[in-house]
Amino acid sequence: MRTILFFDLPTLTLKHKRSYRKFLKAIKAEGFIMLQESVYAKLSISYAQSQLVKKRISDSLPDEGLVFALNITEKQFNDLEILVGENNTSILNDDERLVEL
Repeated sequence: MRTILFFDLPTLTLKHKRSYRKFLKAIKAEGFIMLQESVYAKLSISYAQSQLVKKRISDSLPDEGLVFALNITEKQFNDLEILVGENNTSILNDDERLVEL
């Protein structure tokens, strides 16, 4: 299962920029990887784990802006097509428990 975050946060004032940086730091600490600007995804083992991640993220939400969370299955995520651009394969994004380098 994947949890995908979509967000649109204001960055006009210094306070907004601080909130934005704090939110980005929190979602990266949770293991989210960037799909594109303002779209991040995280692999979860189960629906319960994805709910727990969303609960922890909700503690770091900024006061203003929009943040959406969407859960999709791994099969649905694998149907994702890149229409323009290239896939960055340097990011380890796998459901394997152990990755040997």
